[in-house]
Parts: sequence; C-alpha cells; structure tokens
Amino acid sequence: MNNEKTKFQLNKNLIKNIVILQVIIAIYTLSTVAAKFASGQEFFSFKFFLFYGIEIAILGVYAILWQQIIKKFEISVAYANRAMALLWSIVWALVFFKENITIKNVIGVIIVIIGTIIVNRDGNTK
Repeated sequence: MNNEKTKFQLNKNLIKNIVILQVIIAIYTLSTVAAKFASGQEFFSFKFFLFYGIEIAILGVYAILWQQIIKKFEISVAYANRAMALLWSIVWALVFFKENITIKNVIGVIIVIIGTIIVNRDGNTK
C-alpha cells in the first residue's frame, strides 16, 4: 500500500513538473510574438524598441525559469518537451495574428505531441 502511495506521489509530481515545463515553454514562445510585433513597427521607433525590449525581458524570464526546471528532468526529456513550442506557436498565431492554420500544421503538431508524450511516459525526472 505504501509503495502505491509513493508511486502515485511520483506520478503527481511528474505531471506537475511537466505542466510547469509547458508553461515555461509557452513563455518562451511569447518572445516570438513580441518579435513579430516589433517587426511591424517602423525601424528605430519607440514601439519598435518597446516590443524589442519586451522580447528581451521575456527571454530573460524564460532563461531563469528554464534553469530551475531542468534540475527536475533529464536533459533529453526537457529538450524533447521544447518541441511543444510548435503547438504554442500555432496557438499564438491564431490568438494574436489570426493566421490560417493548415491541416499539415495540425498533423505536424499532433506528431510532436505524440512524441513528447512517449518521452514523458518514461518518467525520467531527477
């Protein structure tokens, strides 16, 4: 019985850490949103520097959070999860830019999600 509790707790911690990892990856992909907004501004304008500064700030926050979360995963698992940035990029493309998403985009993201799930099922946390 105690062994089952321990296993349940490990699975619960793994899921929590994977969710945190995905939030960090989502934050990372927001830097590309800021970059795209910056690219739509007149070069060297106030808004250009504002969005560029936001991009740099997002990358700084991401770097700190990434360093903290990779302590909890094997590096191969953490980097496999970074592929989920494709999903977040599609979400941001829809939400912020109303871009069209093709069936090829969806199929590609589904393949990436399946691969990420397979890697995460091993439970390779530290």
